[in-house]
Amino acid sequence: MPIPTLNRMIELTADEARVLGVLVEKAQTTPEQYPLSLNALVNGANQKNNRDPVTELDENAVFSAVESLRAKGLVVRVDQMGARVSKYRHNANEVLHVRTAELVILAELMLRGPQTLGELRARASRMHPLESTEQAQGMLDALMNRPEPLAKMIPPSPGTRAQRFVQLLCADSHPIEATTVTAESPTGDFKERINRLEEQVRVLRQAVVQLAGSLGESVLLENLDQKPADS
Repeated sequence: MPIPTLNRMIELTADEARVLGVLVEKAQTTPEQYPLSLNALVNGANQKNNRDPVTELDENAVFSAVESLRAKGLVVRVDQMGARVSKYRHNANEVLHVRTAELVILAELMLRGPQTLGELRARASRMHPLESTEQAQGMLDALMNRPEPLAKMIPPSPGTRAQRFVQLLCADSHPIEATTVTAESPTGDFKERINRLEEQVRVLRQAVVQLAGSLGESVLLENLDQKPADS
């Protein structure tokens, strides 16, 4: 099967992204058990660690996904002489034109969704060494700065400050939370500014009271204690 080029973006379904992520992961972490049988793919897709969300894909769903990936050139079926079942290996490096370090970051994003730079470096390093956050950032930059980007940066999770990154092969596979700030939940910086202003008003009021008292300006004190008229 000829290897397609990325003249246009390859789009994956959520099941395809999960299966491709599993193939990349297992090729790096358990090479002695690779390529993978259909049963191994089902188990890898549904495992409870290093996955978000945890899925319950059945054999038919995984088979459909892996066959669709074959049609897109991303997966190759391996029929070994004497073997009773077919096995599968990925062809993502060649089809997507990415280095191994870039590919493991893509796989991590497909398996667990949006993540910060620190999370990606720590988690993807179990598949391939990423010696520093600078190296991980360089791989992300390479994925984002292509004519057809494979990843992009998105806003932080609500209540946090670290920017996150998401893969674009299946952009709808993981929901992205809104990062709006409501009046009922002001940010920490906003609260701090309010507290400082209230303290400044309190200090100024005390100074005015002391000055008015020393000058015998009782009318000024009365006006200070009055509530503002309703507008």
